[in-house]
Order: sequence, then C-alpha cells, then structure tokens
Amino acid sequence: MKGNIEERACRLALYIIENKATVRGAAQKFGISKSTVHKDLSERLPAFNRSLYLQVKSVLDENKAERHIRGGIATRKKYRGDQDQAL
Repeated sequence: MKGNIEERACRLALYIIENKATVRGAAQKFGISKSTVHKDLSERLPAFNRSLYLQVKSVLDENKAERHIRGGIATRKKYRGDQDQAL
C-alpha cells in the first residue's frame, strides 16, 4: 500500500505540473477527494521526493494567488448567463 501511495503522489504532482491543474481538477481527474490530493502533495510527497514537491508547490502557490480572479470570472459568467436567459 505504501508504494501505491508514493506512486499516486508522484502521478498527482506530475499531472499538476504538466497541466497547471488545480487541486480540485486533479482530484476530479484521479477520482479521489481534494483532501487526499492535498495530503499526498503537502505531507507525503516531501518525505520521499523533495525536488518534485518544490515544483508542484510553485504551481499550487500560483493557483492560490490567482483563485480570487477565477472566482470572480465564474461569478461574472453565472450572472451574465442568468441575464441572457431572462431576456
């Protein structure tokens, strides 16, 4: 089981790095919860692959810095879509 967890953590990290994906997107792609992705990447990955952890951390930090922008865009689309349907 431990080998599988390490492999999963590496696969998650590579997916996020290659696709600039979010934790939510990676969780959906791999069919696991966001908390599992977060735990694999923040707690388990640094223990056995520090360099991969540092790469994925930079992508996740970038996503965290931009999340308020993505949220605003989603809200804008939601309400603009509602206006178009009402007219």
